[in-house]
Amino acid sequence: MTRDELIARYAAGPDDVAAALEGISDEGLDRRPGAGEWTAREVVHHLADSEATSYIRLRRLVAEDAPAIVGYDQDLWAQRLHYDAPIEPPLAVFTAVRAASTQLLRSVDAAAFSRAGTHDEHGVYSVTTWLEIYADHAHDHADQIRKARRGAA
Repeated sequence: MTRDELIARYAAGPDDVAAALEGISDEGLDRRPGAGEWTAREVVHHLADSEATSYIRLRRLVAEDAPAIVGYDQDLWAQRLHYDAPIEPPLAVFTAVRAASTQLLRSVDAAAFSRAGTHDEHGVYSVTTWLEIYADHAHDHADQIRKARRGAA
C-alpha cells in the first residue's frame, strides 16, 4: 500500500470497530470465544491502551532523535487494568487518539516517515514501520470482535 492508503486505512479503523460492535449486548461483549481468548469488551479496552501507547510512540518518533520505544505486556495490562469495565470511555479514547494521530500523519512531510528509533522488542522502528503496524491493528481487532460475538476463537 502507498503511504496515503496506509493513512486512510489507519483512519478508518474506528469505523470498522464501531461496525463490529453495532448492536452488541452485554452478553455479547463478555462472550469468551475460547480459553485464553479475549472477549469483545477486553478487545475494546486493549484498543484504547494500545492506541494511547502508539500515540506517544508516534510523537516521540517524529519529535525526538532516535528515541527508545518500549514495549509492554498486553496480557498483563488486560489482567490488571480492569478490562471488565464499561466500553464507552475506552472506545472514546481509542477514537479520539486515533483521530489526533491521523491529523499528525497527514501534516508531516515525507522525510518524517523515515525518522526512526529503536524498539526494545523489534529493533529499528520508523514512522513508516509504526504506520504499517497500526494501519491494520484496529481492523484485525474488529475481526476478533466479530469472531468473539459468534463465540468463535
